[in-house]
Amino acid sequence: MLTLGIETSCDETALALVRDGKLLHSVMSTQIDIHALFGGVVPELASREHYRLIGRLYDELLEKSGVTTADIDVVAVSRGPGLLGSLLVGLGFAKGLVAAGNARLVGINHLHAHLLAPGLEEDLIFPAAGLLVSGGHTHIYRIEGPDNFSLLGRTLDDAAGEAFDKVAKMLNMPYPGGRYIDRLGRMAEPESSLFTRPYLDNDNLDFSFSGLKTAVGLYIQKNPHLILASQDMASRLFDENMDVSGLAHLCASFNHTVSETLRIKVERAIGYMKARGEAPRSLIVAGGVAANSRVREAMDGVAKRFGIRLSLPSLFLCTDNGAMVAYAGELLAAKGMHHGLDLDAIPRGQKIPDDYLREVH
Repeated sequence: MLTLGIETSCDETALALVRDGKLLHSVMSTQIDIHALFGGVVPELASREHYRLIGRLYDELLEKSGVTTADIDVVAVSRGPGLLGSLLVGLGFAKGLVAAGNARLVGINHLHAHLLAPGLEEDLIFPAAGLLVSGGHTHIYRIEGPDNFSLLGRTLDDAAGEAFDKVAKMLNMPYPGGRYIDRLGRMAEPESSLFTRPYLDNDNLDFSFSGLKTAVGLYIQKNPHLILASQDMASRLFDENMDVSGLAHLCASFNHTVSETLRIKVERAIGYMKARGEAPRSLIVAGGVAANSRVREAMDGVAKRFGIRLSLPSLFLCTDNGAMVAYAGELLAAKGMHHGLDLDAIPRGQKIPDDYLREVH
């Protein structure tokens, strides 16, 4: 089975081909340089860039892989959550390919695709506990299989990724700033008591990072010397002659607080599952923030503590990409699941329905 994956949910235009669980080729164009001028993603600009790029990227993918449109069995496309205009570009392109050929159309939950992405590199073990930490979502799931996700905890306001972006913006770091915070944080030891771990004084599995973002903002107000004079200074942050000890201390402490909050909630979730006789056999961690080194270390500790396997995607698969969409589409299509050409895009904040058409074998 040859599956094309199309991802246009935010600011990456990405396409990939997967055959029988193996990635053949992928192409991607990022819009970071465009949105960095505004300190965040501008939806109108994002959708225009997807429209401008998707056709030429598709042609490039076919040329690299040596296949034709007629060879594609399944077209999988991110239907949400995401920016509505951006999603519609990818969805329209996918429907055009399906209408012109014999491929089946499969709409993909972008969040679920992230959590299935490690399956491109190793066999996934179910049932699993899943932690999704992306730019706009911090969710915990119990995962029974590629078509069976139960949401246990979710973001109430700011997700972990949003907190990283907003703190970086306060410090005048380039967008997206999570990579700078992570790298600087590795240069110092964290002060564990500098920031309170947010939204833990409860017994639920939900997340709220807005309070932590505010606490860091107040700390920066009291220490304005930590704010970079210009974003051009970011290129010199790791110059051995530049003193960044104060900034590194802040980043290390912030990194520590986020990773510890995630660790505690995931441990709580696994404990709840075990108490109900639903102990997971693995822990899957995915999304952009899963590339953060301290988060990866914390989740490795959780898996070892519970004696279960940790599935972490490579850094390439942490970001939005077409490979995860293609792989998720292949798994669902193998179960006889697909959509008609009336498939809708679902923007962020709305529930994605289970409206698959199912073939009876």
